Amino acid sequence: MTRHRPHGFSLIEALISLSLIGLAGALLLLATETSVQTTADAVERTQAAGIARQLVDEVLGHRYMAAGVTPYQTVLCPNSWELRGQGRERFNDTDDFNGYSAQPVEDTWGMELGRGDWFGYERAPGFQVREGHFRRFSERVEVYYVSEDDPRQRLSAGRTSNLRAVDVQIYQTTSQGSARELARLRRVYAYLPTPQ
Repeated sequence: MTRHRPHGFSLIEALISLSLIGLAGALLLLATETSVQTTADAVERTQAAGIARQLVDEVLGHRYMAAGVTPYQTVLCPNSWELRGQGRERFNDTDDFNGYSAQPVEDTWGMELGRGDWFGYERAPGFQVREGHFRRFSERVEVYYVSEDDPRQRLSAGRTSNLRAVDVQIYQTTSQGSARELARLRRVYAYLPTPQ
């Protein structure tokens, strides 16, 4: 007489299969979380790169120097009248941007980016980004002279040349309070003296 083995799973087999399904589910959730974090980081870096390009374009859209000022001034900074603006709207030449920083990132008129228009007014509600979207973003600008022989080399204080660089950095404040660089953009531009 042969013994008939019952069909189905034993309790041990069922527990092992449930454990494997749970482990696979946990791995799937971990992979999904990592993918979401990577996507969010990529979006933040893309936004920061766009902000950096926009700010560099704004700087380079201004005159090299103010009227009546030597192109070889050794102190690059805005004057007191330019600093009394709401934002950067009084900056009228490239050296005014040296040392500029803001958090959150701002438009020309000192409004949080994505909230105002380019004329110092608030955008229509349907065209505004979510309030506080750029609250953890900060922007910094440096303008300095570089060597004409090697534009990668920054000149020491007090030295001038016909070349300046604008360096824009976009940071994000992490939940731990440290600054994480999201984008950096540097452009070299020249002063071309008028022929005599």
